[in-house]
Amino acid sequence: MSLTLGHFLTLGALLFALSVIGIFLNRKNLIVLLMAIELMLLAVNMNFVAFSYYLGDLHGQVFVFFILTVAAAESAIGLAILVLLFRNKASISVDELNTLKG
Repeated sequence: MSLTLGHFLTLGALLFALSVIGIFLNRKNLIVLLMAIELMLLAVNMNFVAFSYYLGDLHGQVFVFFILTVAAAESAIGLAILVLLFRNKASISVDELNTLKG
């Protein structure tokens, strides 16, 4: 049995749906919210790589590197906001973010 494009797209769709569910179910913890966003980006990356492989074109795989760069920057900024929130409020609740004015 060989893996087809449909297998990879199904797995990418399941990962994307799982991340959307994670975002909607958990709106309190900032760490879980950031992990769900990263999972969403990785699901999209899987689709890019699968299409790139099956079409014989490297543009999708190159585009994945740009997405991973943006995801790394987004994670760094998100963790910096998380550290700032924890220092000021001693919690990592998303509800506390609206009080960080300054």
